[in-house]
Amino acid sequence: MTLTKPNTGFWVIAVIALIWNIIGVFQFLSRTFLLTDEVKAALPEEQVLFLESIPTWLQVIFAIATISGLLGSILLLARRKTAIALFGISLVCILVQMFYSWLFTDIAQTMGTAEGYVLPLVIIIVAIFLYYYSKGAAQKGWLR
Repeated sequence: MTLTKPNTGFWVIAVIALIWNIIGVFQFLSRTFLLTDEVKAALPEEQVLFLESIPTWLQVIFAIATISGLLGSILLLARRKTAIALFGISLVCILVQMFYSWLFTDIAQTMGTAEGYVLPLVIIIVAIFLYYYSKGAAQKGWLR
């Protein structure tokens, strides 16, 4: 398939995806490396205990999800087909992370309904969208 020029919507979506995934990486860094004693003191005790109880393997999944999403966004802007695989990896990791939280923790009771259910659903929807959007962009000849 011949490489064709993407429309303006592609660039808007690609930039929004980049911003979204930068926020995701920041959330990972915040929960993993920036959870200082001062930050913990400002949070309710049950939230601190919850955050400290997250298994290391799940933190690794969180890292892979956010970093692969960010790299996928960068490669989407660079119009590379590799973005599809990275968005796919991100999606799988997000699903593992969210379903673990829903099935094996009391996240909604500890963090609240918005952070326990609403935000994870939005994150899943965006990840699904980015995966299929990048596949569609490749089919249209926008990615090489």
